Parts: sequence; C-alpha cells; structure tokens
Amino acid sequence: MAGAAPTTAFGQVVIGPPGSGKTTYCLGMSEFLRALGRRVAVVNLDPANEGLPYECAVDVGELVGLSDVMDALRLGPNGGLLYCMEYLEANLDWLRAKLDPLRGHYFLFDCPGQVELCTHHGALRSIFSQMAQWDLRLTAVHLVDSHYCTDPAKFISVLCTSLATMLHVELPHVNVLSKMDLIEHYGKLAFNLDYYTEVLDLSYLLDHLASDPFFRHYRQLNEKLVQLIEDYSLVSFIPLNIQDKESIQQVLQAVDKANGYCFGVQEQRSLEAMMSAAMGADFHFSSTLGIQEKYLAPSDQSVEQEAMQL
Repeated sequence: MAGAAPTTAFGQVVIGPPGSGKTTYCLGMSEFLRALGRRVAVVNLDPANEGLPYECAVDVGELVGLSDVMDALRLGPNGGLLYCMEYLEANLDWLRAKLDPLRGHYFLFDCPGQVELCTHHGALRSIFSQMAQWDLRLTAVHLVDSHYCTDPAKFISVLCTSLATMLHVELPHVNVLSKMDLIEHYGKLAFNLDYYTEVLDLSYLLDHLASDPFFRHYRQLNEKLVQLIEDYSLVSFIPLNIQDKESIQQVLQAVDKANGYCFGVQEQRSLEAMMSAAMGADFHFSSTLGIQEKYLAPSDQSVEQEAMQL
C-alpha cells in the first residue's frame, strides 16, 4: 500500500432481503456521491447479480458465479449463495488485489440478499471483518421494504430481523425504510411514519394484532418478541425515496457519521462542516468564535484556545 493516498478508505456495505432495492440504492447513491465530487467505486459482491445498472469497478462474478456453482455442485440458489460467499472468504487475496488500486475511492458494496448471510452465517461477517483490517471503514446500510409497515405482524418480524442483523454483522449500522414513494400503494399506515422510524411504544402493535383471530392465540409470543426488541433499544429507521435528493442526503449524513467520514479530511472539511454534521444543524463557528472573543476574559480565551487545539 506504499504510495497510496489516502490509506484509509470509507464505504457502505448494502445489505437487506431480496427485493428491498439494494442494487437500485447503489445506483442512486453512486450518482449522488459523484455529484458531490466523491470518487466512487461500486463493488458487486452478489454472484447472482446479472445485468448491473451501475458501472461496476469490481465484480465477484469474475471469481465465482452462482449458476456455475449450482450446476457443478447440484445446489439450489440458497445453498449456492452460501458456497459462493464461503469461496470468496477463502480467496480474499483476490478481493484485496482488486480493491488496492482503488484506494482514494468511496466504496459501495452491493451484497447478496439472502437473509441467512446477515443473521447467522459467518462468511459475510468474516469478509467485512477482514476488510476492516485493510483500513476500510465501513457502515452497514440495511434496507427494508417500507410496505412492511402496513402490516403489524410483518413489521415486528422485520424488527427482529434488523436486530439480529445488527448484532451479527458487527458494523456501524443504519437501517433504512426503502421505497417510501410506493408506500401508499400498499395501504394506509395505522400510525404516523415517526412511529415506525423511531420504533416507539410497540404495545400499540400488539393491540392491533389482538384484533386478528389468528394472532390472538400468539399474543404471549408477540409480547416476548416486542419486549426483546425494546430491551435492546437499538433499532430505528431512516425513510428513503431514492428519487428524492433530500432523502438520499439524510441517509448519507447518517452513514458518514457512523463510519467517521464526516470527521476526516477526505474533502478538506472545515470545522463548521464537522460541527454541523455532529449537531445535526447548521453551525457557524466563525460567528461563535467572535462572540467568545468579545465577551470572554483574556485568561478564558487562552483556556478556550488550548481546548480547541486538543
């Protein structure tokens, strides 16, 4: 890695169930990042992806293909994907050789959609862990289709899956409700959107489930699941409409805070930009400093300057 500048790289690993919009997200986010002036490299880690809509810098299909594995080993699509990820895990030198020339880029990793890979199978987690050893600071962006919010039982299931993914993947994590522009087509929400994004008092969902004759018999089980989710208090969501730039920006801000990109020097960010990202609001350091110089005693100013240097 001698001569590479910068040595530290940042990126996102995009995970989520099949059909949650991972590939579309990678396309939209890569275009948005390029518009901001970032050099972006999209890496396809899904051997089942064909006809990629984005410009792919690295494609795992060059190493192993799902259809070839299924034919050679007589495996189904699920077993084939597990084998492909284990094969990639055993050949990480190939991946590193592909990523090293791209230092200085912001990475987007388009990952397979098989849920087992992110909840209990160890191959994908091991790959992420190894990439961290290569000084890649990654954030897991977990996409969940927003239509699950229209069904209380499905939403509780999604919460459990999201929590299991967060605990298993072991990366800074941002959960995203995707396809928000289509949510009205699936039915009316029982509560305001904030209820689902902030994962507020889930006992109200239990009351909705109790009105269903089928779920009424499983009330105690649902109560235990809800209690587990609330005890961890880790899951929350950011709504995303990939066609809306402001919506993409909200997700990007959360990701940049999670992996530390906003506090680096990759874009020669000023202290004002850093503070704005940390506080979640516009922060004008120059005006604040002027007020301090006007009202602070000289001794207080020297202390303040030493503190800012630290």
